[in-house]
Amino acid sequence: MAKFELKLPKMGESVAEATITNWLKNVGDTVELDEAVLEIATDKVDSEVPSEVEGVLSEILFQVDDVVQVGQTIAIIETSTKGSDANQKEEIQAAEPAKELVSKVEETVVAAKEAVQTPVQSTTDRFYSPLVRSIAEKENISQNQLDAISGTGKDGRVTKNDILNFLESKSGQTKTQPAATSPSQPVSSQTVPKVSPVSVNGQDEIIEMSRMGKLIAHHMVESVQTSAHVQSFIEVDVTNIWNWRNKVKSNFAKREGENLTFTPIFMEAVAKAIKDFPMINISVDGDKLIKRKNINLGMAAALADGNLIVPVIKNADQLNLLGMAKAVNDLADRARTGKLKPDDTQGGTYTVTNVGTFGSVMGTPIINQPQVGILALGAIRKVPAVIETPEGDFIGIRHKMFLSHSYDHRVVNGALGGQFVKRVAEYLEAFDVNREI
Repeated sequence: MAKFELKLPKMGESVAEATITNWLKNVGDTVELDEAVLEIATDKVDSEVPSEVEGVLSEILFQVDDVVQVGQTIAIIETSTKGSDANQKEEIQAAEPAKELVSKVEETVVAAKEAVQTPVQSTTDRFYSPLVRSIAEKENISQNQLDAISGTGKDGRVTKNDILNFLESKSGQTKTQPAATSPSQPVSSQTVPKVSPVSVNGQDEIIEMSRMGKLIAHHMVESVQTSAHVQSFIEVDVTNIWNWRNKVKSNFAKREGENLTFTPIFMEAVAKAIKDFPMINISVDGDKLIKRKNINLGMAAALADGNLIVPVIKNADQLNLLGMAKAVNDLADRARTGKLKPDDTQGGTYTVTNVGTFGSVMGTPIINQPQVGILALGAIRKVPAVIETPEGDFIGIRHKMFLSHSYDHRVVNGALGGQFVKRVAEYLEAFDVNREI
């Protein structure tokens, strides 16, 4: 029998670790090729880790709620020596005993060094990831201080952002506290904001926030604290798009086996407008701007539990309308069924959210950091409108909607923010009713 090391796979350029949420197999269970062995969660999406070989699960190296780094071995699977892949891995492992010995020595040295420094540790009540412990040691945070930090991660776990926020708060208190106080110079009550307690009576129900809910809440607050949000609104006549879709949607469904929604049409217009105004497709890094080469459109989609997630359509400007429709339907379906991969939510450069799905006429969405803009699509409504013709003006029934553009006023001024959303509207109103898909 050969032993295969199942490692945490790479899940995107910016994903370095994941939390184990559930083991789907127990020690001694048979594992098929590509069969899911465990479930993991990153800060944006849940996913499964499949087996790369057939065999028997012989050892589990991490437990539920443990944080694992990308590339770490999380389980051992015993495989038959009949498979060529297993033979190759067994030969490689047998040919490198020295490498394993060096690795063990390095681990021993690191462990000894950590023992001398008496670092903070996980307790029976709280688990701290290696990253959190490293930051605590570097910033001289004691065990008692770390235990007192309120965690926003799963089951109250302290995340990287929690400990960084603690350090920032600690630094802010140090700066605002006077060097000396006296009865004639009392400390201002504004130095430490007071939080009013929430009263609960016997008829109230206390509901624990989900892991995703806590992450969303943290991201929303962080975005508002980071960016100066302003909005521009514009009303768009989408009658031509409405009539065109009604004309082609039946044939499209028969031919492609899926529905044609309005979303890919809107996403196509957004991608075109970004090409016209590339300074919308940027990120802020301190005092520098990062102008993104690729146009990767985030598409807010609903999860089964009611939360929203933002899968990303990569290189959206290179897709035709059929390709855009396929990408939109695929991501939306996998979001609803919980089958998104971590990389599906990475790398977005601009986001679109459809608030009209919930009946909202318009909205003021919060920017998805580190992007600098987000577009909300309002509900399409039948409204009376003035129609201009060579014979004169008259009142007619038109299909209209509002576009709401939120942008970071630190780097996007009102002219650029307004011109961009106006260009999106122009592309939508100029839609070709004779277009084929």
